[in-house]
Amino acid sequence: MEKEEKIIEILKNQVTPALGCTEPGAVALAVARAKELLGERAVRMIVNVDKNVLKNGLGVGIPGTKERGNGFAAALSMACGKSEYGLEVLKDVDETAIETAKKMLQDGTVTVKYNPEATCLEITAEAESAAHSSKVTIYKNHTNIAREEKDGTVLFDRMLSISDMDETPLAPSLQQQIKEYSIREMIRLAKIIPSDKFAFIQDGIDMNMRMAEAGIKNDVGVGIGQYVLSKANGTAEGKAKAYTAAASEARMTGWPLPVMSSAGSGNHGLTAVIPIHIFGRELGYSDDEIRRAVAFSHMVTIFVKSYLGALSPICGCGVAAGVGCAAGLTFLRKGTDHQIEASILNMISGLTGMLCDGAKLGCAYKLAVAVDAAADASNMALSKVHIPGDNGILSDSPEQSIMNMAKVSVQGMVSADGVIVGIMQEKC
Repeated sequence: MEKEEKIIEILKNQVTPALGCTEPGAVALAVARAKELLGERAVRMIVNVDKNVLKNGLGVGIPGTKERGNGFAAALSMACGKSEYGLEVLKDVDETAIETAKKMLQDGTVTVKYNPEATCLEITAEAESAAHSSKVTIYKNHTNIAREEKDGTVLFDRMLSISDMDETPLAPSLQQQIKEYSIREMIRLAKIIPSDKFAFIQDGIDMNMRMAEAGIKNDVGVGIGQYVLSKANGTAEGKAKAYTAAASEARMTGWPLPVMSSAGSGNHGLTAVIPIHIFGRELGYSDDEIRRAVAFSHMVTIFVKSYLGALSPICGCGVAAGVGCAAGLTFLRKGTDHQIEASILNMISGLTGMLCDGAKLGCAYKLAVAVDAAADASNMALSKVHIPGDNGILSDSPEQSIMNMAKVSVQGMVSADGVIVGIMQEKC
């Protein structure tokens, strides 16, 4: 019973609504909290971000506006952000706030800078008012406010206690605790946990499908989702690719709807949820069967991210949520434990190495590729086509294969990440 309760706690902590791209959302959250600490109107805000927050927030749309990037998210949060909303911090946006944000950017009231010293997800917002100053740091997790200061006095500081990724407070520690479960334990729990415990999963399905419908029915971005749908030929695979891509494209261009994230990422949530829902509907599975498969997809996604880290040089939508999606599709279609594990190995074998070059509308195509690969990985596993563990970075176990993949990203691709960020900065 303890393990059942813990996995539900982890899911509820890691599967949360997000309005807009998660990195600008985290920047806005830090800014909102910093201005609130002042207790009066802020007159200046300086934000420092790590390379991955810089990368993922550089070209992405801000919901409810026609603007893009971390800078505008920070300015908009100065105008209307509320930290109590979490990653939906900007949901009170209106035209007045937009115009105020534009003016603050123009006159230099708000600036966002790159902090090359940061080695993980780190956002620091420093605010000034007429009589006070404040400083807020978000660390290792998009919603983890780890340090607060006012007028030079530290109000609380958890930075030292979370220097080790395996010893982190609250939100990060819950993500890390997923490592206590094997893939087979997750399969068992997804099958036996009472149905009512997964009711909240339906909220995420509904939320993400609303974004998908918005992307299909409206002219967003360059029309990736609509194009993929035109080639779907009525297949579950084609529809899953199209609706996932459409949801991402709408989100990346700032469509003003929240999505249900997974492991700190909205696009991960779209990848982990939408294909399984569409396959389930197309193939006639019950709501309960779909919810359980989606819950399992989230579990696997969170497990992969616990090793990969919040942000990485390789595309988490492909190698984390994509792996979760492949496993979830196999679970949905009554695959054996071995087949579910095989779908994970198939996916890792095929898609490891997809680069993350920042959050932007082009992510929609990466999600389409990830869903296509996940469907293939699952279909192969169900057809007893299993890529063996002696291939490349694979191992005989899905857990070790995931750890090997993370090692390639965390240890092997640091220089690649720096080159990507450098290229992106040259275009600014």
